[in-house]
Amino acid sequence: MSFLRSKRGMGIIAAVVVLGLFLVRPGAEQLRTRIVRAISLSLGRPVDVSSVSIQLLPRPGFDLQNFVVHEDPAFGAEPTLRASQVTAALRVTSLLRGRLEIARLSLNDPSVNLVRDAGGRWNLENLLERADQTHVAPTSKSKSEERPGFPYIEANSARVNFKFGQEKKPYTLTDSDFSVWQDSEDTWGMRFKGRPVRTDFNLSDTGTVRIQGSWQRAATLRDTPVRFDLQWDHSQLGQATTLFYGHDQGWRGTVTVSAAITGTPTNLAIQSSGSVDDFRRYDLDGGGSLRLAAECSASYAPLDNKVFELSCHTPVSGGFVALKGEIGGLGNANTYDLNFSAKDVPMQAVVVLARHTKKNIPDDLTAAGTLEGAFELRQEQAMHGAAVTWSGGGQTRNLSISSAATGISLSLDKVPLLVSTGTGDNLHGAPRRPQLVWTHIVSEPHVEVGPLKLGLGKPGPVTIHGWSSRSEYALSIQGDASIQRLLQLARSIGLPTAQPNADGSAKVDLQVAGTWSAFSPALTLGTAQLRSVHAQVRGVGQPLEIASADVMLLPGKVQVQDVTASLGKSTWRGSFMLPRQCGVPALCLVQFNLNADAIDTDEWSELLGSHTGRGPWYRMFAANASSGNSYLLALHATGELTADRVLVHKLAATGVSAHVDLQNGILRLSTLQGEVLGGKHTGEWTADFTAKPPEYSGSGTFEAVELGQLSQATHDGWITGSGTASYTSSASGLTAGELMASADATLQITALEGTLPHIVLDNEEGPLRVRGFTGKVLLQKGQFEIAEGRLESANGVYQLSGTSSLTGELDLRLLRANSSGFTIVGPFTAPNVTQAATDAQAALKQ
Repeated sequence: MSFLRSKRGMGIIAAVVVLGLFLVRPGAEQLRTRIVRAISLSLGRPVDVSSVSIQLLPRPGFDLQNFVVHEDPAFGAEPTLRASQVTAALRVTSLLRGRLEIARLSLNDPSVNLVRDAGGRWNLENLLERADQTHVAPTSKSKSEERPGFPYIEANSARVNFKFGQEKKPYTLTDSDFSVWQDSEDTWGMRFKGRPVRTDFNLSDTGTVRIQGSWQRAATLRDTPVRFDLQWDHSQLGQATTLFYGHDQGWRGTVTVSAAITGTPTNLAIQSSGSVDDFRRYDLDGGGSLRLAAECSASYAPLDNKVFELSCHTPVSGGFVALKGEIGGLGNANTYDLNFSAKDVPMQAVVVLARHTKKNIPDDLTAAGTLEGAFELRQEQAMHGAAVTWSGGGQTRNLSISSAATGISLSLDKVPLLVSTGTGDNLHGAPRRPQLVWTHIVSEPHVEVGPLKLGLGKPGPVTIHGWSSRSEYALSIQGDASIQRLLQLARSIGLPTAQPNADGSAKVDLQVAGTWSAFSPALTLGTAQLRSVHAQVRGVGQPLEIASADVMLLPGKVQVQDVTASLGKSTWRGSFMLPRQCGVPALCLVQFNLNADAIDTDEWSELLGSHTGRGPWYRMFAANASSGNSYLLALHATGELTADRVLVHKLAATGVSAHVDLQNGILRLSTLQGEVLGGKHTGEWTADFTAKPPEYSGSGTFEAVELGQLSQATHDGWITGSGTASYTSSASGLTAGELMASADATLQITALEGTLPHIVLDNEEGPLRVRGFTGKVLLQKGQFEIAEGRLESANGVYQLSGTSSLTGELDLRLLRANSSGFTIVGPFTAPNVTQAATDAQAALKQ
């Protein structure tokens, strides 16, 4: 007891009591009904509270659990507000007077539903009206004030939902903090901070919305003077477009919007500004940083849902873009009357904007000159829908563009712009829609550009005329132009084109068309007549000369007809078809029908690189160890190939034809036919360029071949007569040495009525005459072997066997049935013939 009476004991007891007052929440169930009734009467809405507890420290008050404010039935059944816990702090001075007066109302994690009915009224309007009609003291009232003060209401981590009628919108504000108080006798204030999101998307970078405002007491809510300042910043543009439109529209940048709203709920004055920093398309990098900004003012009548006295202004490097007018039925855009104007806008600013919104615009593209124009847009409600009209026009002044990257340099001076309403097919001379692309005609307002005439390297100018609507666009190019200049122009305006090392002329009738949605690439259709084209083909020693060709650009394919071209000493004629916009080369079929007057394989080896030490011409098909697969390995091509004359080293063939198929790196020549050595060849050949080294195989027949022509091909008259042969062969390698070393072939030969002028037997007069020969010739390991050979001459029948090297060294045996015969050894141009079984002599014919 003495310890409890001591100062130390008293201090401990006091500390325990204070701690208990902090931690202990005495029950106050007997007050719950009174509290619920008081709040319900104050709000004019049913209120539920599951339990009430009293807190004494740090400040006297109540803790309300599961606090619910029910909705006005006219707006729906879902509660207006729901909070898991609400803390009501009491004014200490009111307790001294024997009254309970709430000084601060704190809501933890509340969920608030803002509902708008079909008549345009919000569910919070009657709450604001009740607060306006209740004469209470300001939140920060003086101690002597007898009236109860308006409590300071605050919420943290709130969620604000929006409903239009019974439909709950996906828009919501999360992580929200807000507070409401009465600032003075007739003025209320509020602050809000939250993050806008959509419940149907996972958005994480939509920025923060901040609102601070005040309103004053008035006879009716419609006459209440209000002032609100709004700030929305640090929002990523792609997520902002997803928030409003339901999908990412592909733009990037950091959005900042601010607005000051003053007036009454029936007539609001709005001053706003907005900007997008680092604006660009999602798939574009570089081009520098671009900032878009505008300032606007307007009046808004919420009851009529109408914006009027709208005025927006954007300065652009000494010029400006402006918008004036009014919009009725905001959100639905039932009617509008808008006037756009541009004055002294530098064309370089237009180029910079294009570089951030359009692919393939050169980084060094520059433009001089200015743009000016005035356009009017109107939409009015008619009996059968909205009637939209565009009107106005504009032009560029002193326009010139240049780019060192594309080599373009043009002075266009004035380019006319015309805005009107109608279909793209009924413009003032504007290009027709390509019917193979456009399956329907859309009647939309559009902007016409041109026509304008450009000199593109030819005496006659090219006429360019285009149009653009809200959803689609088209550009017409007609006339004679240099190919290089035409491609330079295309690359300068962002059209993807090849960059061939070629020059020549073309008469073109082209249309570039497309839609704006999803950044779809433009499609070019039309015709081009090529004339006198001089092209340097990569890896080819001489240029390709195209005397003429007619090109048709169609959806999905390019047809090239009436081609007349030369490469080296060969002239080619025919046609071919190329696929367009095909992402998988193996599925992109190239079809052709070509004829050459002459094909010389030795010349092709020179043209395609063997003269530089890179190997024979067919090496271009093979896989490259350093750079990966050849582009030809991915090519899928099929067609008919004919040649008036083909020279394979020293062997000539005429009337050659074959069906060619190249797919997955395998080349097949089927029905390969031609006149060769006075006879006819028919065969099938396959080359597999995916193997390392490439592998080749073939089979075929030679019919009625003149063996004397074979002698002429080798520049030595070592055989005459006629013959037929069938063969199968295979080889692998990239060089002639590799091919011959790996060659494996079987030939079944039949020869009739011939001579071997270099061979004279001692029992015959003159060269060996062959009445008939049949036999099998095997080629293995670089050596020919004769097997099952039967040779019939005037003196009898011999069995022929032996070998011959690729260099022409003979080692043969001619044997009769009685084992007598001859041996033939040495070079085939001067062989040594000796009797095999006797000392008979044979002489070499000189």
